[in-house]
Amino acid sequence: MRGGKLVFVICVWFLCGCCLGRFVVEKSSLKVISPEDIKDTYECALGNFGLPLYGGTLTGFILYPKTNQDACTNFTHDFSFKNNKTTLGTLPVFLLADRGGCFFTEKAWNAQNAGAAAILVADDRPEQLITMDLPHEGGARFDYVQNITIPSALISLSLEESIKKALNNNDLVRVSLDWTEALPHPDERVEYEFWTNSNDECGPKCDTQIDFVKNFKGAAKILERKGYTRFIPHYITWYCPEEYISSTKCMSQCINHGRYCAPDPEQDFSKGYKGKDVVVQNLRQACLYKVANESGNPWIWWDYVTEFATRCSMKNNKYTKDCTEEVIKSLGVDIKKIDECVGDPESDAENAILKAEQEAQIGNGVRGDVTILPTLIINNRQYRGKLDKKAVLKAICSGFEETTEPALCLSNEIETNECLDDNGGCWMDKVANITACKDTFRGRVCECPIVEGVKFIGDGYKHCEASVALNCGVNNGGCWKSIKEDKTYSACIDGHTKGCKCPPGFKGDGVHSCEDIDECKENTTCKCPECKCKNTWGSYECSCTGNLLYFKEHDTCLRKDDNTSAGWGFAWGFVFGLAAIGVVGYTLYKYRVRRYMDSEIRAIMAQYMPLDGQGEVSVHTSLGNI
Repeated sequence: MRGGKLVFVICVWFLCGCCLGRFVVEKSSLKVISPEDIKDTYECALGNFGLPLYGGTLTGFILYPKTNQDACTNFTHDFSFKNNKTTLGTLPVFLLADRGGCFFTEKAWNAQNAGAAAILVADDRPEQLITMDLPHEGGARFDYVQNITIPSALISLSLEESIKKALNNNDLVRVSLDWTEALPHPDERVEYEFWTNSNDECGPKCDTQIDFVKNFKGAAKILERKGYTRFIPHYITWYCPEEYISSTKCMSQCINHGRYCAPDPEQDFSKGYKGKDVVVQNLRQACLYKVANESGNPWIWWDYVTEFATRCSMKNNKYTKDCTEEVIKSLGVDIKKIDECVGDPESDAENAILKAEQEAQIGNGVRGDVTILPTLIINNRQYRGKLDKKAVLKAICSGFEETTEPALCLSNEIETNECLDDNGGCWMDKVANITACKDTFRGRVCECPIVEGVKFIGDGYKHCEASVALNCGVNNGGCWKSIKEDKTYSACIDGHTKGCKCPPGFKGDGVHSCEDIDECKENTTCKCPECKCKNTWGSYECSCTGNLLYFKEHDTCLRKDDNTSAGWGFAWGFVFGLAAIGVVGYTLYKYRVRRYMDSEIRAIMAQYMPLDGQGEVSVHTSLGNI
């Protein structure tokens, strides 16, 4: 960085801030599988380049070359770790390289070109593990760095000595790099932050940032809209020391009287945009996120940043407020609210947004200070490695509690479905097609399933059974079922909790099979002398010889003629009997009704006139005193 004393002072403040705070070395595990005498799990530090396999593992054999042991030069063209004539078999090869001699990234690049699957750099001094970072852009050729795709890790000097001793004894050193616990995964939502910058004139780092935002926008919006993640963008700012606030350089790089500063984009104060322009644009992006988040649409930030980078870049000389407002209007965000949030950059007052950004930059807990730009923080831990869409998505997916991952994390491009290989070693009912294997991003779990609201219980590995009554409509309750000759038979009984029973006419376990019982062969029915038996699927048919009829209830045959005449005689006698009873009953009914009606009529008429042969009839109704 150039620009004179002020830039130097700002950098000194920044470094001192790191000293007062804490830089965190992010780590993963290195498991030595063999030989037995060094078999154990060791810590290793993640490199800030390449593609770490967050949530996964990688197993291979360690190879320490006889020449070029610091991996600072290209390996010979006829040498390849993939085709090395050793007894390493088909497993990948991890290159072990000594520290020193060149940049860490150069070692990784040379190892990758030679076919190594990963590089382990051995520290050359007994100290705490450090983070292998990118080289300064001005100090080394930088174009290869973004093409490094293998993972890298720094191991301790003591572990290196143990590995080299085993290799000198002609032992095969088999190890596994394990990133499954590199990030915490406490619950069903992942929280992540992206510390970035609106400046597009900072070289490859700026290009990497905007490329990542453009490529990751689609996945980020899906995760955010469905509530799987909570995303917050952040922007690093510095402050100008009080004794330099009135200087021309401080005033060109800072706003709000030196409170919030950014380096000159071109690192040249005499041309181009100023540091204060970057601070204002950073503030505007932070305010846009605040307004969009308050309206319930925080993902608009991704649209804004990609549009801004395309339409309002420094390279096109459109890094202005007017261009910014055009983009904001196109997204339908309230510009007035954003202007209120930005405030007056020339005022001698604090800005609430930028003050909060400076406070958030200082580390807390296990996260540490944010000192590298850009920085991605997932579940309060700093991501290490290249800002690659797939690598970052894997890291985010590894932050979900197992079995809560969204479908996006379980696609074939992101992870391997371990349930496809021998059902993951879990319980399975092949007949009912029910399995206890549940695919997760970091592997699989054997967990008895819930089928149509019915919870299965058991260890998930050897046994699972329904905890309540099953419905035969759910995979036929896990029982045998077959259709033949337009007939359907099932061994499932609605309401059963375990076990299946073959239906009548069948025998078997009821789960895997039910076989037809040949009732004729077993002589269990149709046994009368005149009976003829014919077996059918699930049943039988019985008939009689000659002019006989078969009665299944009594398993016997009777003559058709005798049976018919006797039957009809009885039937006709019964009918005539009923008819006679009906006629007699009707006659008696009519006679009694007629007599009753006559007596009633005569009684009524007697109240008004004497009838022949009768005297006056007294009226029983009292008329009172007239």
